Amino acid sequence: MHIWIDADACPGVVKEILFRAAERLQINTVLVANRLLRTPPSRFIRAIQVPAGFDVADAHIVEQVASGDLVVTADIPLAAAVLERGAHALNPRGEMYTAANIAERLSMRNFLEELRSSGVQTGGPAAFSHADRQAFGATLDRFLARHTRA
Repeated sequence: MHIWIDADACPGVVKEILFRAAERLQINTVLVANRLLRTPPSRFIRAIQVPAGFDVADAHIVEQVASGDLVVTADIPLAAAVLERGAHALNPRGEMYTAANIAERLSMRNFLEELRSSGVQTGGPAAFSHADRQAFGATLDRFLARHTRA
């Protein structure tokens, strides 16, 4: 199993949680972004810089992800694509995307995008909070406990 991080917009505190988990459980973890990223020295953590462009990092993750891998992303279309490939998707606020909830998330995202394109102010997501960090850590721990036993 690999952990893939859609790293362009991933909060630093979430990356730190993932770095600690990668070291503790010796899981290969890959950050993908269109800018140069610093990673701690580790044989389990690496960063890949992809060319700038719309969804280039997402496309790279979808090409590389394997069934059973975990992708950390807030990008709902990316989450849907990796679920189709048999991988798991977790957002930085601690919500697992699943076959049962991804269609609803995509519909809501598309609806809000239509509103914004017609000039309606929809606001953005709430600021990343301590509760979000705790929810992410707890969900990640439960996921890794179930999927790294073998």
